Amino acid sequence: MMATALSLLVLTVIGMLASAVVVWRRKGPMKRVVLLLVLAAVAALNIAIWTVPDSSGESPLGREPVH
Repeated sequence: MMATALSLLVLTVIGMLASAVVVWRRKGPMKRVVLLLVLAAVAALNIAIWTVPDSSGESPLGREPVH
């Protein structure tokens, strides 16, 4: 279940980055571009927190209980 959520979050980050580029190229409000980039960075950081292994070599995603 968590892998599905992370996959959707990766697709969301890609969509937000693409949207920021489109708004920037169409000379849209710079505030919207910056907010999209900040939101994409926060989502990417969440992905990194869940997937990057700690000092023991295990990621939090690997410790997820299986039901």
